[in-house]
This record gives sequence, structure tokens and C-alpha cells, in this order.
Amino acid sequence: MPRPRPAALLAAAALLAAGCSSGVKLVPVSGIVLIDGQPLTHGTVQVSPADYRAASGPIGPDGRFTLTTLVPNDGVLVGTHPAAVAANESQGPGAQKWHAPKKYVSPDGSGLTVMIDGPTNDLKIELTWAGGKPFVETTGSAKE
Repeated sequence: MPRPRPAALLAAAALLAAGCSSGVKLVPVSGIVLIDGQPLTHGTVQVSPADYRAASGPIGPDGRFTLTTLVPNDGVLVGTHPAAVAANESQGPGAQKWHAPKKYVSPDGSGLTVMIDGPTNDLKIELTWAGGKPFVETTGSAKE
């Protein structure tokens, strides 16, 4: 039986790799998170495609974020996806400050959806306190 040639093996590997990524189109996405019209200054954005890895990115002090799925800043899968914003900050043992309501933490219950149809640097995610305000949550181990 003849031995496979290195060139043939490389070609087969390239075809296999291309087949694994067929149909998957990541596009660069960045934007801003606003809460009641003002930039949210803490937290992380997550966009969760149904059949692919989630993309996420930290929110900067100006409210801006850039999404990463596989490698830094590669973006997110094209489509309409549920999103989440986790905006809590440690205040020491047993205490954390919430910069946005807890309801936005899970893509399943946040009520947030984003439509990605191509590269963008101006995706806007708008949150609301609906009359609430930032608060510090403590657990039983926190000193008051």
C-alpha cells in the first residue's frame, strides 16, 4: 500500500479545516452600552448565538466594548442573538455593587436581543433602571 504524501495530507487537512468553519461568519463588532441614556462604565457584554460560541467583551469607562469569540476582537456570528450585560463590581468580601439591574445578567432572561448583519462599530445596547438606581448587595459574610 503506498504511503500518503505530505502535500496530500496538508491539502486534506486544509479541506477539513475549511469544512469545519463553513457557514460560520464572524464579523468585528463594537459599540456602546447605555443605561437610562448615559454610558454604563462597568461590566461585560455577552452575545450568545444559539448554535455557536458566545462572544463577550469588557465595558470601558466610556461605555464602549468590543466583542471577542475565538481570538481578540474577532467579533460575533452574523444573525440575531440574545444578549446580556453583567455590571457588578466587587466591593470586598461578601459585597458587590450593581451598576445595572440583575435582570440583564443572563442572555435567557435579559430581554436583550442584538441583530448583527455585518461589521459595525456602533452597536448600541440600551438598558434602564426603570426607576431604580445602583446598589450594593451584601451577603451574610459582609460586615455592615
